[in-house]
Amino acid sequence: MERNPWRELFPQLSGKDEAFLDSAASSLKPRSVIAAVDHYYNDLSVNIHRGMYKSSYEATMLYEEARAKVAAFIGADESEIVFLRGATAALNLVATSFGLARLQAGDEIIVSELEHHSSFLPWQAVAAKTGAKLVFVPLDAEKRITVDAFRSVLTKRTRVVALTYVSNVMGYVTPLCEIVPIARSVGAVVVADAAQAVQHLTIDVKALDVDFLAFSGHKMLGPTGIGVLYGKSALLAGMEPIEYGGEMIDDVAKDRSTWKDAPYKFESGTMPIASAIGLGAAVDLIRSIGIPTIEDHVVRIRRYAYTQLKKIPGIVIYNPTADTGTIAFNVEGVHPHDAATFFAEKNVSLRAGHHCAQLLIRALGIEACLRASFYLYNSYADCDRLVETAREAVAFFKGVGF
Repeated sequence: MERNPWRELFPQLSGKDEAFLDSAASSLKPRSVIAAVDHYYNDLSVNIHRGMYKSSYEATMLYEEARAKVAAFIGADESEIVFLRGATAALNLVATSFGLARLQAGDEIIVSELEHHSSFLPWQAVAAKTGAKLVFVPLDAEKRITVDAFRSVLTKRTRVVALTYVSNVMGYVTPLCEIVPIARSVGAVVVADAAQAVQHLTIDVKALDVDFLAFSGHKMLGPTGIGVLYGKSALLAGMEPIEYGGEMIDDVAKDRSTWKDAPYKFESGTMPIASAIGLGAAVDLIRSIGIPTIEDHVVRIRRYAYTQLKKIPGIVIYNPTADTGTIAFNVEGVHPHDAATFFAEKNVSLRAGHHCAQLLIRALGIEACLRASFYLYNSYADCDRLVETAREAVAFFKGVGF
């Protein structure tokens, strides 16, 4: 088996006898990201945009450089990049600021059963408050979104299309390149949840032509507590903030106040400065390796693991044709939490549950499932360990009467 050239970049794996297969929940952090965060706290540890002294100036420059790196990474303008605490906050900002102000009774919002709760629940709340209607794209037999299925639910009343770019459970890529121009034909605004896409796919928001796109730092080698909202300039300009306080203001009077231009009007108070700087370092590393190189590795090891896993009697796999690095499966007749405990005792780190996607889990006709998710630091040895532990789990639970 070939040696993984990136594994040594991650101190979390050093000296550990563990197969970490939970990157869809949160990726590990490389030394370069940790060093960037440490530099801020060790050498600066000050606020930004306000101080005239050297350390504040440097922190401000690093924060804004991170914005520029993120913008270049997805083909956006810097003014279109809003830093928030995560993808959840970004998607809620769009639904609350844009959705509540623009939608009314009779309008339609297209969503799907594949959505992470962060992509679905904000629009469910908007629909309840405005009288707009949620419309679900029918999933095909594999539980994929297809262009034809999307066309079947699009109407002249469609105002918003809110879809995942990559399913966090199934690893399916939504055909947004084809869907966006179809949505545009009726004037709908497209909101893409890219939390599981930005670390796997090369994204150019201008070419894709989405109106909004959101993702998290911690799923793409960056720190926790930082997320990104991309929004088209004209749309951000017309949106009101949903948080008010320091730094986002232009002028404050007793009877009225005005706000700075985007992105700053959405970044109130003291921002997660260290996390933003760390995200910039994560972007540097991903770009230095290259998304195509990373995804080639992820797809190859996922395919290797799947090919072995599917041969085991008693293992049920729900996404055999996944496009990215996840395997959703169960040990037949065993509750996923019991199975996950068995895997954990063998130092195989998986996720078990509904994965914040209860609509999809119900569509699959199950209560929950196990999910193994791979990224650039995983090796073929991790796959072998997953497969061997799956064999042992089937034998164990069969022996205790499951």
